[in-house]
Amino acid sequence: MYPPVDPVIISLGPLTLRWYGVLIMTGVMLAAWVGAQHVERRGFDRDSVWDLLFWVLIPGLLGARLYYVFIQSPRGPEGLGRFLAHPASILAVWEGGLHIFGGFIFGTLGLWAFARVRKTPLLVYADAIALGLPLGQAVGRWANFINQELYGPPTTLPWGLRIDADHRIGPYRDLAAFPETTLFHPLFLYESLWNLIGFALIFSIWRRYGDRLRDGDVLLMYLVWYPLGRFFIEFLRTDSWFFPGTPFNVVHILSFVAVVGAATLLYRRHGGRRAAHGARREVEGAGKPG
Repeated sequence: MYPPVDPVIISLGPLTLRWYGVLIMTGVMLAAWVGAQHVERRGFDRDSVWDLLFWVLIPGLLGARLYYVFIQSPRGPEGLGRFLAHPASILAVWEGGLHIFGGFIFGTLGLWAFARVRKTPLLVYADAIALGLPLGQAVGRWANFINQELYGPPTTLPWGLRIDADHRIGPYRDLAAFPETTLFHPLFLYESLWNLIGFALIFSIWRRYGDRLRDGDVLLMYLVWYPLGRFFIEFLRTDSWFFPGTPFNVVHILSFVAVVGAATLLYRRHGGRRAAHGARREVEGAGKPG
């Protein structure tokens, strides 16, 4: 597998249109279109989702970039050191390097501000975002393919990804040890497929049982599914900073907390409630005269 096109679509003077931006924005538009269906189903104006984009997208992109630069990128001259030596590159999102967890944090702040200013129910719009986000991520991850980033260690698997020498990091730049024919794990593909499966699963549950779901349930399902896959994919990252002497990084901690927390809340909202209701009926039945 090898990127088939140039990252730049067209350049007109100082303006450059890149596949990275096109694919990211395509993912955003698809996510918003899906989320609008949820908002309408809950009895609100579906066009309000497009207003929400202005509140969430800009802080989300900023947070995604800052998280990647200061937390995710490896320490040293090829990672954080390069950004600190050239501060202007910190905001150069078109070069690649966005992290979804930073987008979550800053985007959530934007969502909170939107709900507070517009006096709208926070969880309804959080569910709308969570419903469409896996589809948007599945599409947006192909921007990493075009930019030859988000790859793992070498592999002999037939779906391995070829990476040009100037896009490699660390020891993988040594063509004597890792020739041009070397294939790498396509982590972007793994995550894209995981997100696509997650979207199909969550969307089908929403479509079939949407009237039984409580506000916030779609968000919780997303917070179980996506971090679960990301936890395992993260072990193969080659562009991350890991805790010294361990195979773990900050994403592992955040993913673990998200999965356990969201799964617990879902159980308490539904499974635990049904169990308590069933126990109550048994007690009431036992108290009746035979």
